[in-house]
Amino acid sequence: MKMKSFGFILLVALIAVALGGCGCFQQQMKGETEAPKGAAGVVAPEAKPVVPVVQGSSPGSVVILKGINFDFDKYNIRKNDAAILNENAAWFAANAGKKVRVEGHCDERGTVEYNLALGQKRADSAKNFLVNLGIDGRSIDTVSYGKEKPLDPGHNEAAWAKNRRAQFVLP
Repeated sequence: MKMKSFGFILLVALIAVALGGCGCFQQQMKGETEAPKGAAGVVAPEAKPVVPVVQGSSPGSVVILKGINFDFDKYNIRKNDAAILNENAAWFAANAGKKVRVEGHCDERGTVEYNLALGQKRADSAKNFLVNLGIDGRSIDTVSYGKEKPLDPGHNEAAWAKNRRAQFVLP
């Protein structure tokens, strides 16, 4: 009996070590920026205003803010995308009380389950960045569509890069 228990514990430990070293459970932070910590308030950017785009992945939804993109198998906010989220934060500050949904998307590679989880991490990452800027998190809902609603139906790197995104819509 003791040998079976030891064998089971050893098997579990080996699986944990194997998965811990797998790239799918780790996020490298090279060239990426973290959300600001303890930002006192939102400063309006000196960039051009956010232009609404009438297009959403769900019927009847409207994209109202600029979306952001992600690197392959990542959900960290990149430096250029942080600037976009700062622009979006100015809109949130000017439209307090409006509800927005952040939709997380992935490219077609990977399993349905994996991409749903990654899409959720992307949506949550965008929301958390905005919350760290001082935006009320209760005004932002998140959802993942994984690979189910591609922006570009192509099967190449250019299409995949467009599909790895988080977009903001009015529900």
